[in-house]
Amino acid sequence: MVKGLNRKFGSDVFIAANTHLMHGDFVSDPQAYGFTTSKIACCGQGPYNGLGLCTVLSNLCPNREIYAFWDPFHPSEKANKLIVQKVMTGSAKYMHPVNLSTVIALDSMSG
Repeated sequence: MVKGLNRKFGSDVFIAANTHLMHGDFVSDPQAYGFTTSKIACCGQGPYNGLGLCTVLSNLCPNREIYAFWDPFHPSEKANKLIVQKVMTGSAKYMHPVNLSTVIALDSMSG
């Protein structure tokens, strides 16, 4: 789909980010990314803080920097920063056909 759109416009103006793979990296090996765990959310209720959204009644972790997830659904701030870094400078493993930094650099040369 991205190739077809770029071909239609004659330039690599559309990029695809494999955020599922990015996400999977820190879920499967949280310690490699500076997290203590990816199995427990920083804020939530029930087992693993995995029930419901973060509310005033939720359990709250003492250090959100070591958790991959803020609540059962959302990556933590640190995890989101890692995802953005991959979008900006990631390899072809994560970004296709190029990362966002490359698009910005190419755009600045054409303008």
